[in-house]
Amino acid sequence: MEYDGNLLAGALSEVFAVEVTTAAATCRGCGAETVVAALTVYGPEPGLVARCPGCSDVMLRVVRARDEVWLDLGGMRSLRIPQG
Repeated sequence: MEYDGNLLAGALSEVFAVEVTTAAATCRGCGAETVVAALTVYGPEPGLVARCPGCSDVMLRVVRARDEVWLDLGGMRSLRIPQG
């Protein structure tokens, strides 16, 4: 199934103390910058995969296990998080 980046809010709130869906993510593949909430997300099982809305490259992966969260941001050149 396909969702938008708002689906990542719950999973990422367990890792970050800030609202990450408003952060600006820059795609390592095409260089496009978009807010995390606008990423195209697939899942939820076995984890969430967020793709660039411009080029469809994987930008972020989140997998939750019983006692840990695996987070892969390898598809991002940067993640700019607003503070306040």
